[in-house]
Amino acid sequence: MPPTGNRPPLSEAQVEIMNLFWEHKTCSVADVWKILNARRGISRNTVHTMIIRLEEKGWLRRKVSGNSVEFMPTVTQKKAQQQTLRRLLDTVFSGSIEGMILTLLNDPTVSQEDADKIRSLIDQAKGDDQ
Repeated sequence: MPPTGNRPPLSEAQVEIMNLFWEHKTCSVADVWKILNARRGISRNTVHTMIIRLEEKGWLRRKVSGNSVEFMPTVTQKKAQQQTLRRLLDTVFSGSIEGMILTLLNDPTVSQEDADKIRSLIDQAKGDDQ
Protein backbone atom coordinates (compact mmCIF):
# COMPACT_ATOMS: atom_id res chain seq x y z
CA MET A 1 0.00 0.00 0.00
CA PRO A 2 1.43 3.45 -0.88
CA PRO A 3 2.20 5.78 2.02
CA THR A 4 -0.59 8.13 3.04
CA GLY A 5 -0.81 11.08 0.67
CA ASN A 6 1.07 9.25 -2.10
CA ARG A 7 -1.86 7.37 -3.53
CA PRO A 8 -2.09 7.38 -7.31
CA PRO A 9 -4.80 9.56 -8.82
CA LEU A 10 -8.26 8.12 -9.37
CA SER A 11 -9.86 7.60 -12.75
CA GLU A 12 -13.44 8.74 -13.30
CA ALA A 13 -14.72 5.18 -12.83
CA GLN A 14 -12.67 4.80 -9.64
CA VAL A 15 -14.10 8.05 -8.27
CA GLU A 16 -17.59 6.69 -8.92
CA ILE A 17 -16.76 3.60 -6.86
CA MET A 18 -15.04 5.58 -4.11
CA ASN A 19 -18.11 7.83 -3.84
CA LEU A 20 -20.14 4.72 -3.00
CA PHE A 21 -17.68 3.78 -0.26
CA TRP A 22 -17.67 7.32 1.15
CA GLU A 23 -21.47 7.31 1.14
CA HIS A 24 -21.98 3.81 2.59
CA LYS A 25 -18.74 3.49 4.66
CA THR A 26 -18.32 -0.24 3.96
CA CYS A 27 -19.42 -2.30 0.96
CA SER A 28 -18.92 -5.73 -0.48
CA VAL A 29 -18.15 -6.29 -4.15
CA ALA A 30 -21.77 -7.43 -4.55
CA ASP A 31 -23.08 -4.20 -2.97
CA VAL A 32 -21.08 -2.02 -5.36
CA TRP A 33 -21.95 -4.19 -8.36
CA LYS A 34 -25.70 -4.00 -7.65
CA ILE A 35 -25.61 -0.20 -7.57
CA LEU A 36 -23.37 0.24 -10.62
CA ASN A 37 -25.15 -2.43 -12.64
CA ALA A 38 -28.48 -0.67 -12.04
CA ARG A 39 -26.95 2.64 -13.16
CA ARG A 40 -25.16 1.60 -16.29
CA GLY A 41 -24.77 -2.13 -16.63
CA ILE A 42 -21.35 -3.42 -15.66
CA SER A 43 -19.99 -6.90 -15.08
CA ARG A 44 -19.35 -8.14 -11.57
CA ASN A 45 -15.81 -9.15 -12.58
CA THR A 46 -15.06 -5.60 -13.69
CA VAL A 47 -16.28 -4.22 -10.37
CA HIS A 48 -14.25 -6.82 -8.46
CA THR A 49 -11.10 -5.98 -10.43
CA MET A 50 -11.56 -2.24 -9.86
CA ILE A 51 -12.07 -2.71 -6.12
CA ILE A 52 -8.97 -4.90 -5.85
CA ARG A 53 -6.94 -2.28 -7.74
CA LEU A 54 -8.23 0.44 -5.40
CA GLU A 55 -7.12 -1.73 -2.49
CA GLU A 56 -3.68 -2.29 -4.05
CA LYS A 57 -3.30 1.45 -4.61
CA GLY A 58 -4.13 2.18 -0.98
CA TRP A 59 -7.57 3.74 -1.44
CA LEU A 60 -9.46 0.82 0.16
CA ARG A 61 -8.78 -1.78 2.81
CA ARG A 62 -10.56 -5.06 3.32
CA LYS A 63 -12.33 -6.35 6.39
CA VAL A 64 -12.89 -10.11 6.57
CA SER A 65 -15.56 -11.48 8.89
CA GLY A 66 -16.15 -15.21 8.47
CA ASN A 67 -17.01 -15.75 4.82
CA SER A 68 -17.87 -12.09 4.31
CA VAL A 69 -15.41 -9.62 2.77
CA GLU A 70 -16.14 -5.91 2.89
CA PHE A 71 -14.03 -2.97 1.86
CA MET A 72 -13.79 0.49 3.37
CA PRO A 73 -12.04 3.70 2.37
CA THR A 74 -8.63 4.44 3.88
CA VAL A 75 -9.03 8.17 3.37
CA THR A 76 -11.94 10.57 3.77
CA GLN A 77 -13.64 12.10 0.77
CA LYS A 78 -12.46 15.55 1.85
CA LYS A 79 -8.84 14.37 2.06
CA ALA A 80 -9.12 12.76 -1.39
CA GLN A 81 -10.56 15.98 -2.81
CA GLN A 82 -7.71 17.99 -1.28
CA GLN A 83 -5.12 15.58 -2.68
CA THR A 84 -6.71 15.68 -6.13
CA LEU A 85 -6.97 19.46 -6.11
CA ARG A 86 -3.34 19.78 -4.98
CA ARG A 87 -2.23 17.48 -7.82
CA LEU A 88 -4.27 19.55 -10.32
CA LEU A 89 -2.89 22.79 -8.91
CA ASP A 90 0.70 21.56 -9.13
CA THR A 91 0.48 19.95 -12.58
CA VAL A 92 -1.85 22.26 -14.48
CA PHE A 93 -1.27 25.60 -12.76
CA SER A 94 2.38 25.17 -11.66
CA GLY A 95 1.27 25.60 -8.06
CA SER A 96 -0.39 28.99 -8.70
CA ILE A 97 -3.60 29.30 -6.70
CA GLU A 98 -4.13 32.72 -8.28
CA GLY A 99 -3.94 31.21 -11.76
CA MET A 100 -6.40 28.50 -10.85
CA ILE A 101 -8.93 30.90 -9.30
CA LEU A 102 -8.65 33.37 -12.19
CA THR A 103 -9.19 30.57 -14.69
CA LEU A 104 -12.23 29.42 -12.74
CA LEU A 105 -13.70 32.92 -12.43
CA ASN A 106 -13.17 33.61 -16.14
CA ASP A 107 -14.69 30.31 -17.27
CA PRO A 108 -17.85 31.05 -19.30
CA THR A 109 -19.61 28.04 -17.75
CA VAL A 110 -19.28 29.54 -14.24
CA SER A 111 -22.39 31.58 -13.49
CA GLN A 112 -22.18 35.06 -12.02
CA GLU A 113 -23.84 33.69 -8.89
CA ASP A 114 -21.15 31.02 -8.51
CA ALA A 115 -18.39 33.58 -9.17
CA ASP A 116 -19.88 35.82 -6.47
CA LYS A 117 -19.97 32.86 -4.05
CA ILE A 118 -16.30 32.15 -4.76
CA ARG A 119 -15.41 35.79 -4.11
CA SER A 120 -17.45 35.73 -0.90
CA LEU A 121 -15.69 32.58 0.30
CA ILE A 122 -12.31 34.17 -0.38
CA ASP A 123 -13.35 37.29 1.55
CA GLN A 124 -14.54 35.13 4.46
CA ALA A 125 -11.26 33.22 4.48
CA LYS A 126 -9.35 36.51 4.59
CA GLY A 127 -11.50 37.62 7.53
CA ASP A 128 -10.77 34.39 9.39
CA ASP A 129 -7.02 35.00 9.04
CA GLN A 130 -7.18 38.46 10.60
